[in-house]
Amino acid sequence: MKISARNQLPGRVTRINEGAAIANVELDVNGLRLVASITVEAARELGLQEGGDVTAIIKASDVILATAD
Repeated sequence: MKISARNQLPGRVTRINEGAAIANVELDVNGLRLVASITVEAARELGLQEGGDVTAIIKASDVILATAD
């Protein structure tokens, strides 16, 4: 698969919490926890399982930074 997005983070699925419509998929990305909220249907179509390798592709229009007062 080729994709133009540059923010690609390889990781491993550590946990999947399925709700009625949304699945929160927890990833380990080089020791950092990343959570992706996707539809349960998408999680099932992708065949996501704990321990499986995935690539998180991040597409965001804004990144906001803050500092302590």
